[in-house]
Amino acid sequence: MAEEPVKIFIVEDERRIARFLQMELEHEGFLTATEENGHRAYERILQEQYDLVLLDVMLPEMDGWEICRSVRKLSDVPIIMLTAKDDVEDKVNGLDLGADDYLTKPFAIQELLARIRAALRKHTLPADSSAGEMLVVKDLVMYPSRYEVRVQDTRVDLTKKEYLLLECLLRNKRTVLTRDQILQKVWGYDYAGDTNVVDVYIRYLRAKIDDRFQQKYIFTMRGVGYVIKD
Repeated sequence: MAEEPVKIFIVEDERRIARFLQMELEHEGFLTATEENGHRAYERILQEQYDLVLLDVMLPEMDGWEICRSVRKLSDVPIIMLTAKDDVEDKVNGLDLGADDYLTKPFAIQELLARIRAALRKHTLPADSSAGEMLVVKDLVMYPSRYEVRVQDTRVDLTKKEYLLLECLLRNKRTVLTRDQILQKVWGYDYAGDTNVVDVYIRYLRAKIDDRFQQKYIFTMRGVGYVIKD
């Protein structure tokens, strides 16, 4: 089974640069999507599935710094900042906000490709040791070794955090998990953000699974938390 191509989101308001990056990356075999508006880019990063984001700093409506800061509260998608500024302060700021790397324009495409490969390697999930493992509820099947989810034999594309949340619920099938328990299992013990992030991602999952397939998988136990059950 061939690996799916890596999908890169290019957030850049200079169309000439965005088009150049798109052509070069697609020539290297990547899938690409582009966005020039900062606020729309932020929403798309959270709602769509990308393997890496190339993020310009100067953008309309929401700048790259704010996008990076806000995305990092909810997602660990690899982010490489692109900027015309070469100040050390700006580089430090970007890295402190959670960017994986920082590249100053103009840059050689070969250097960008090397940075992309390095960022993707850092974020690659370890292979699952139980190759034949399946997690099943009703007609929803997760294959952890393939990082794949199918509902009614239709593949469902999930972001990394959506996938980890669904896996957490499936591995605790019929057990009600509190928001704090989910935060610890999915976001980690050192997560310092708002517990509302769990509710946000439950909504994303329901939209992609429950609503799309008109079948209830994820249940809310009011005042307690969430559970997935047959």
